[in-house]
Amino acid sequence: MSADEVSGEAGRGDSRGETEDERADRRWQELVQEIRVTQTGVQILFGFLLTVVFTPAFQKLGQTDRTIYIVTVILGSLATGALIGPVAFHRIVSGRSIKPMMVVWASRLTFLGLVLLLATLISALFLILRTATHDGFVPYLVAGVFAWYLVCWLVLPLWARSRYTSDDSPAE
Repeated sequence: MSADEVSGEAGRGDSRGETEDERADRRWQELVQEIRVTQTGVQILFGFLLTVVFTPAFQKLGQTDRTIYIVTVILGSLATGALIGPVAFHRIVSGRSIKPMMVVWASRLTFLGLVLLLATLISALFLILRTATHDGFVPYLVAGVFAWYLVCWLVLPLWARSRYTSDDSPAE
């Protein structure tokens, strides 16, 4: 008997003692929880954006603001599609014994959805502030909010990842 068989680690390839399938199941569950948070937000935002065109205030918008609105709605639609995509992906490939690869693709779709959600939020904020204030400082305010999102969504996680993980840590 090998040492792996004695310790019960046969077929377990990482520091958590998970098989590839167990790891895929865990990562899928974590991803689903992340998607639930973002799906709700993007769907509410997108629903709101869809109603704006039917308000009297929309008819008063200039061509530039209408263009920004159209871009915002398209970005919101793309974000919604990317964030709901993993659910459809799972449904179509479920039972095909490819969960580890499905998790990789679902994770990529989720990341793309977050990037598109960021663009949607910035575009919507820009349109709202332009409409509400008509001031030249709007781009600077929006740039500040964009920088804040980048710090929260990208810089801090990347800093923590580089600070608290080692080169020999297994990839999640």
